[in-house]
Amino acid sequence: MKLKLLILFAAASSLILTFAGCARFLVLNDPHKSDVMVILAGETDRRLTRGLQLLDQGYAPRLILDVPAEAKIYQWSLTDLARKYVEGLPESASVEICPILGKSTRTEVQDVSRCLHGMRGKILLVTSDYHTRRALSIFRRVAPADYSVAAAFDDREFGARWWQHRQWAKTTVEEWAKFLWWELVERWR
Repeated sequence: MKLKLLILFAAASSLILTFAGCARFLVLNDPHKSDVMVILAGETDRRLTRGLQLLDQGYAPRLILDVPAEAKIYQWSLTDLARKYVEGLPESASVEICPILGKSTRTEVQDVSRCLHGMRGKILLVTSDYHTRRALSIFRRVAPADYSVAAAFDDREFGARWWQHRQWAKTTVEEWAKFLWWELVERWR
């Protein structure tokens, strides 16, 4: 009886520790000096801010900002808004807009490849913290190159203690579903 309780306690403890660390597993933050930096499409505040910080710190001489080509806010396209924003930046000469047509990270890789104009070298990807592991895996598989990744943190959306906030839990569950779909199905197509 004591052995069964001990085994049950060990199994429950392992399960709790695994679930407690599942959000932390999603996050990779290991930027390397690169030839170019790519800010992945999506969240427009934290990702770009992180990319501009890394640009100012000398992680790359050039920054490519992915912007959904067909998206609009009222009558303005996101591409036009992004261009107008970039024109006002002190780093504007180092920033290029890359119109993204795809709706997934996998299809974004093809758009980024087009914007890189066949350039091969070190590429630094910047994306939301919870998206880093999956994005890096997708880019390495679809368009093999020397990638590193930097995480843009936003505690309104995601945190390692995912069980403490409803939004963190939603983001963690959604990203794990996408990660598992990528690893178990999509990457083998």
